[in-house]
Amino acid sequence: MTKRSLAVVPIAITAMVAFACGSSSGSTGTASQPSAKPTPAPVVKTTMATVAGKSETILTDTKGMTLYYYTPDKGTGKVTCLGPCLTAWPPVLLPSGVTQPAGGPGITGTLGVVPSPNGGQQVTYNGWPLYTWQKDTAPGMTTGQNVGGKWFVVTPTVEPGM
Repeated sequence: MTKRSLAVVPIAITAMVAFACGSSSGSTGTASQPSAKPTPAPVVKTTMATVAGKSETILTDTKGMTLYYYTPDKGTGKVTCLGPCLTAWPPVLLPSGVTQPAGGPGITGTLGVVPSPNGGQQVTYNGWPLYTWQKDTAPGMTTGQNVGGKWFVVTPTVEPGM
Protein backbone atom coordinates (compact mmCIF):
# COMPACT_ATOMS: atom_id res chain seq x y z
CA MET A 1 0.00 0.00 0.00
CA THR A 2 1.13 3.49 -0.67
CA LYS A 3 1.15 6.37 1.77
CA ARG A 4 -1.66 7.96 -0.21
CA SER A 5 -3.96 4.91 0.07
CA LEU A 6 -3.19 4.63 3.78
CA ALA A 7 -4.41 8.20 4.30
CA VAL A 8 -7.74 7.40 2.60
CA VAL A 9 -8.54 4.43 4.88
CA PRO A 10 -9.13 6.49 8.08
CA ILE A 11 -11.35 8.92 6.17
CA ALA A 12 -13.45 6.06 4.77
CA ILE A 13 -13.75 4.44 8.21
CA THR A 14 -14.77 7.74 9.80
CA ALA A 15 -17.43 8.25 7.12
CA MET A 16 -18.85 4.74 7.64
CA VAL A 17 -18.98 5.16 11.43
CA ALA A 18 -20.70 8.54 11.14
CA PHE A 19 -23.24 7.12 8.70
CA ALA A 20 -23.94 4.05 10.84
CA CYS A 21 -24.32 6.01 14.06
CA GLY A 22 -26.35 8.80 12.57
CA SER A 23 -25.72 12.47 12.77
CA SER A 24 -26.46 14.60 15.78
CA SER A 25 -26.63 17.80 13.77
CA GLY A 26 -30.00 17.14 12.15
CA SER A 27 -33.42 16.81 13.77
CA THR A 28 -35.25 15.01 10.99
CA GLY A 29 -35.25 11.57 12.66
CA THR A 30 -38.41 9.75 13.67
CA ALA A 31 -37.82 10.50 17.35
CA SER A 32 -39.12 14.04 16.89
CA GLN A 33 -42.44 12.84 15.44
CA PRO A 34 -45.30 12.36 17.92
CA SER A 35 -46.15 8.74 18.54
CA ALA A 36 -49.54 7.48 17.41
CA LYS A 37 -52.11 7.07 20.16
CA PRO A 38 -53.26 3.50 20.62
CA THR A 39 -56.79 2.77 19.49
CA PRO A 40 -58.99 2.26 22.55
CA ALA A 41 -60.60 -1.14 22.93
CA PRO A 42 -64.29 -1.06 22.06
CA VAL A 43 -66.75 -1.20 24.95
CA VAL A 44 -69.69 -1.68 22.56
CA LYS A 45 -69.68 -4.16 19.70
CA THR A 46 -72.16 -5.63 17.21
CA THR A 47 -73.20 -9.18 16.51
CA MET A 48 -76.05 -11.07 14.84
CA ALA A 49 -78.77 -12.49 17.09
CA THR A 50 -82.36 -13.63 16.90
CA VAL A 51 -84.67 -11.00 18.36
CA ALA A 52 -88.38 -11.91 18.56
CA GLY A 53 -87.87 -14.58 15.89
CA LYS A 54 -85.99 -12.30 13.48
CA SER A 55 -82.23 -12.25 12.77
CA GLU A 56 -80.86 -8.77 13.51
CA THR A 57 -77.62 -6.92 14.11
CA ILE A 58 -77.57 -5.94 17.78
CA LEU A 59 -75.24 -4.16 20.18
CA THR A 60 -73.33 -6.13 22.83
CA ASP A 61 -70.87 -5.40 25.60
CA THR A 62 -67.28 -6.68 25.57
CA LYS A 63 -68.44 -10.11 26.81
CA GLY A 64 -70.97 -10.44 23.97
CA MET A 65 -73.97 -9.83 26.23
CA THR A 66 -76.96 -8.15 24.60
CA LEU A 67 -77.51 -4.46 25.34
CA TYR A 68 -80.93 -2.99 26.07
CA TYR A 69 -82.52 0.42 26.37
CA TYR A 70 -85.34 1.41 28.72
CA THR A 71 -88.09 3.55 27.17
CA PRO A 72 -88.71 5.64 30.34
CA ASP A 73 -85.11 6.92 29.92
CA LYS A 74 -86.52 8.61 26.78
CA GLY A 75 -83.11 8.51 25.07
CA THR A 76 -82.17 11.89 26.51
CA GLY A 77 -79.23 10.65 28.56
CA LYS A 78 -81.19 10.59 31.82
CA VAL A 79 -81.14 7.33 33.84
CA THR A 80 -84.55 6.41 35.30
CA CYS A 81 -83.80 2.76 36.15
CA LEU A 82 -83.05 2.98 39.89
CA GLY A 83 -82.81 0.71 42.94
CA PRO A 84 -84.06 -2.85 42.29
CA CYS A 85 -84.31 -2.02 38.59
CA LEU A 86 -80.49 -1.73 38.45
CA THR A 87 -80.18 -5.20 39.97
CA ALA A 88 -82.27 -6.78 37.23
CA TRP A 89 -80.86 -4.50 34.53
CA PRO A 90 -77.17 -3.82 35.32
CA PRO A 91 -75.89 -0.66 33.66
CA VAL A 92 -73.03 -0.83 31.16
CA LEU A 93 -70.27 1.14 32.86
CA LEU A 94 -67.21 2.70 31.31
CA PRO A 95 -64.18 0.62 32.36
CA SER A 96 -61.82 2.14 34.90
CA GLY A 97 -59.12 4.25 33.25
CA VAL A 98 -61.15 4.78 30.07
CA THR A 99 -62.36 8.34 29.48
CA GLN A 100 -64.52 7.89 26.37
CA PRO A 101 -66.37 4.79 25.10
CA ALA A 102 -65.24 3.32 21.80
CA GLY A 103 -67.28 1.23 19.40
CA GLY A 104 -66.31 -1.71 17.26
CA PRO A 105 -67.14 -2.17 13.57
CA GLY A 106 -70.81 -1.52 12.80
CA ILE A 107 -71.31 1.06 15.56
CA THR A 108 -72.76 3.93 13.56
CA GLY A 109 -74.42 5.95 16.31
CA THR A 110 -73.01 8.22 18.98
CA LEU A 111 -71.48 6.73 22.11
CA GLY A 112 -71.36 8.82 25.27
CA VAL A 113 -71.62 8.60 29.04
CA VAL A 114 -73.89 9.82 31.83
CA PRO A 115 -73.41 9.54 35.59
CA SER A 116 -74.67 6.19 36.85
CA PRO A 117 -76.91 6.25 39.96
CA ASN A 118 -74.64 3.62 41.58
CA GLY A 119 -71.42 5.46 40.69
CA GLY A 120 -69.21 5.46 37.64
CA GLN A 121 -70.08 6.49 34.11
CA GLN A 122 -72.87 4.66 32.28
CA VAL A 123 -72.36 4.21 28.54
CA THR A 124 -75.02 5.64 26.22
CA TYR A 125 -75.83 5.02 22.56
CA ASN A 126 -77.64 7.79 20.69
CA GLY A 127 -78.56 9.17 24.12
CA TRP A 128 -79.98 5.90 25.46
CA PRO A 129 -78.31 4.61 28.66
CA LEU A 130 -77.28 1.00 28.06
CA TYR A 131 -78.10 -2.02 30.23
CA THR A 132 -77.71 -5.79 30.23
CA TRP A 133 -80.39 -8.18 31.53
CA GLN A 134 -79.75 -10.55 34.43
CA LYS A 135 -81.73 -13.37 32.77
CA ASP A 136 -79.48 -13.36 29.69
CA THR A 137 -76.96 -15.93 30.91
CA ALA A 138 -74.95 -16.36 27.71
CA PRO A 139 -73.81 -14.19 24.81
CA GLY A 140 -76.43 -13.80 22.08
CA MET A 141 -79.44 -14.30 24.36
CA THR A 142 -82.17 -11.66 23.91
CA THR A 143 -84.69 -12.68 26.58
CA GLY A 144 -85.08 -9.06 27.73
CA GLN A 145 -86.73 -7.99 24.49
CA ASN A 146 -90.04 -6.23 25.22
CA VAL A 147 -90.01 -7.04 28.96
CA GLY A 148 -92.85 -5.01 30.49
CA GLY A 149 -93.28 -3.31 27.13
CA LYS A 150 -90.40 -1.00 28.16
CA TRP A 151 -87.14 -2.87 27.51
CA PHE A 152 -85.76 -3.35 24.00
CA VAL A 153 -82.65 -4.75 22.35
CA VAL A 154 -80.40 -1.99 21.02
CA THR A 155 -79.69 -2.11 17.29
CA PRO A 156 -77.17 0.13 15.50
CA THR A 157 -80.09 2.08 14.01
CA VAL A 158 -81.92 2.93 17.25
CA GLU A 159 -82.99 6.56 17.03
CA PRO A 160 -82.27 9.14 19.71
CA GLY A 161 -85.23 9.63 22.07
CA MET A 162 -87.50 12.59 22.52
